[in-house]
Amino acid sequence: MPETGKELLERVQRELLPGEHDNRFVPAVAAGAAPLAALAALAAEQHRIIQSDWRTFLTLAAQAVDPAAREVLSTLASGEGLALAKLGDFAAACGLDDDAIRAYRPTPGCQAYPSYLAWLALNGNPRDALLAILANFAAWGGYCATISAGLREHYGFDETGTGFFDFFATPVPELEELYAVAIQQALDGGWTPERSIGYGRLLQGYELMFWNTLADITGDAPA
Repeated sequence: MPETGKELLERVQRELLPGEHDNRFVPAVAAGAAPLAALAALAAEQHRIIQSDWRTFLTLAAQAVDPAAREVLSTLASGEGLALAKLGDFAAACGLDDDAIRAYRPTPGCQAYPSYLAWLALNGNPRDALLAILANFAAWGGYCATISAGLREHYGFDETGTGFFDFFATPVPELEELYAVAIQQALDGGWTPERSIGYGRLLQGYELMFWNTLADITGDAPA
């Protein structure tokens, strides 16, 4: 029997899941070893990433031909808007105000991920982009849960300060079911996932570049 949309998504998520030691930053936060400068850089970099991804998801939603894909991408865009407000609380807990965020100089290693995601919106088929994005989410949610726990245990952050990470770490079963429906609709429309898996592999690599760029930050404040 041919692979269902749910089976395809689960398989690609397993295949692209990073190794235990590939991400050097998240374990450092979990152990309380990441400096505050790196946490502040995380907040400032994410401020730019969230705004970029918000527009990218809206662009992909406008291009999508499958109803479920349009709904998924529109919902993801809405989520970026909600996350942006919570990100401000995390930035404040790291000692950053609006002026500091505006003055922050983003790093190529952290901004490669949103840049490639935007490239997909311009150059990729929306069906391909969707599977690549959803495959990447399997790792992202786990990272956010680990960071939230580490911030509470080692850095004294409260639920307001960790709200950004809790938002992404909290499963939404109805949305996850819609992911599988969207992939199934693409398959039913004659789409094949080979190119998308390659996109997903690159996207996962750029996310690891993001985290490991942060892992190399030292000092008292982001530059």
